[in-house]
Amino acid sequence: MGTITEQRPRKPVLEVAELAVELTNGSAHVVRDIAFALAPGEILGLIGESGSGKTTVGSAILGHVRPGTTISGGRVTVDGVDLLALGSKELRRWRGRVVSYVPQDPRASLNPAMRLGSQLHEALAVHGEADRSERLDRIRQVLREVKLPHDDRFLKRYPHELSGGQQQRVVLALSFICRPKVVVLDEPTTGLDVTTQAHVLRTVRDLCRAHDTAAVYVSHDLAVVADLADRIAVMYAGRLVEVGSAAKVTQEAAHPYSRALLDVVPDPHRRREIRTIRGSVAPLHERSDGCVFAERCDFVEPDCHRPIDVVHVGEAHTALCRRTDALPAPKPVQEEGIPASEVGDDAGDVYLAVRDLRAAYRGAEVLHGIDLSLPRGVVTAVVGESGSGKTTLARCLGGLHDEATGEVVLDGHRLGFGARTRSAKDRRAVQYIFQSASEALNPRKTVGRSIEQPLRTLGGARGSLDERVESLLSDVALAANTADAYPARLSGGERQRVTIARALATVPSVLICDEITSALDVSVQSAILLLLKRLCADSGLTMLFVTHNLAVVRAIADRVVVLSEGRIVEEGPVGRVLDRPQDPYTRQLLGDTPSLISA
Repeated sequence: MGTITEQRPRKPVLEVAELAVELTNGSAHVVRDIAFALAPGEILGLIGESGSGKTTVGSAILGHVRPGTTISGGRVTVDGVDLLALGSKELRRWRGRVVSYVPQDPRASLNPAMRLGSQLHEALAVHGEADRSERLDRIRQVLREVKLPHDDRFLKRYPHELSGGQQQRVVLALSFICRPKVVVLDEPTTGLDVTTQAHVLRTVRDLCRAHDTAAVYVSHDLAVVADLADRIAVMYAGRLVEVGSAAKVTQEAAHPYSRALLDVVPDPHRRREIRTIRGSVAPLHERSDGCVFAERCDFVEPDCHRPIDVVHVGEAHTALCRRTDALPAPKPVQEEGIPASEVGDDAGDVYLAVRDLRAAYRGAEVLHGIDLSLPRGVVTAVVGESGSGKTTLARCLGGLHDEATGEVVLDGHRLGFGARTRSAKDRRAVQYIFQSASEALNPRKTVGRSIEQPLRTLGGARGSLDERVESLLSDVALAANTADAYPARLSGGERQRVTIARALATVPSVLICDEITSALDVSVQSAILLLLKRLCADSGLTMLFVTHNLAVVRAIADRVVVLSEGRIVEEGPVGRVLDRPQDPYTRQLLGDTPSLISA
């Protein structure tokens, strides 16, 4: 079997060799043949779709695996010590001090009942720093490094008093406070707005350089790590399929899967055709001993189903593919822009109008005099940082926030702000899709029952409920038998498709999508965007698409509204606003949005 590995010019501080994780019963591998090395200060981007095994590898570097799995082979050597050979007590001493971890959700690392200062003191005390004054000096230093206040007032705050970006910076401080040799970062910017994400990425880069800390940055988005990582390792179905410098992998990808990932990443600087990767990752028990990507590859041949050796396609650039010589030269992304179907200021009939909208929470106003028109059949994106007011605006339009004044007018008919003030007809006409599909679906109800619910509550069913559910599942590209499944059995992308099907059940004329792709990997995101575009084209839906990602705006929207601190600072056709932004805030958002190419 081939194993991707490399010779590095500097002595590595982290060496992973022949790492394998399998189910406890030995029936299938989760990951296998994982090998790479990192020098001090070097950052490796570990990339792949959900289910590729990247988080499993990141956890295994700390000697940890999920219940039901076990590390069945290999070595993880940090600073000359094989962590997998250590006993549990000794391994705990190494975690945090020599190798540390940054989770996706900072709330998983921060104790909500402890003040920030106490948590930072505890991290040092656990690893042997006994002198309190020395601990405090180190705490103030690391807080300065992550660009946070370091005074006593800040140290007395609780995690819930911080923004999401500040919480993630505190977790970075906790992870770097003991000056570890290696840090594993597991998608730490997923769900953050692009400006906060850019700040966190810069902080990671600065910390690694300042302390010569090697980092493994787990992500599903090549655009996010393209500028951060020195090297990129692409994972698929438990295998490393390509490893190389960030420039080589993003510009001269040698594996068909790497190219497919590049194809589905939207770009904020030019509209690209929305593409998807056909098929899905094979279940653990159905993975081939040959090429794990063969079933989805356009270049597959019979020999691809046999064991494959690593191919060296260039200096320190390897791929687990026997067809590297047969692949056409990669087409530069700069040549792939397509003209946008621009919608001008006179876009047509105003279907949904907002006039002097003001919204508040407990008397504190967060939206200030919003005037907005949504043309019929047009996708209007609302963008801005966290706290800009975009979700509050969406909730006001959807009837989910009633501490508001002003007018929301649908096709000449004024809507109330609270759902209870709206008729069943009004609620059928305006449907809302939430950011987290997991939280939006009742885990105790089957998919079919969840989709039926709005029909039972609001009426409007045509024919039998079973037939309507089957039709809706077909509309969102799900099999009819999905109706009998519970949400826990579905992937994140499938759950989001169910929420879309449920929103479509009442045949709405307005669809409000609130950050519905922010937590999805890029391949699933592209499939959802393509689905929404098709639905708009087929049924003439008027859509409000809330997002913080201008690359997604470029891919799906006709018009864009930019919100900052509860006010509209810029709006217009997507091409005009993103190509020639007038407001400094818009220019900042555009500059902070990850891109594989320069503007």
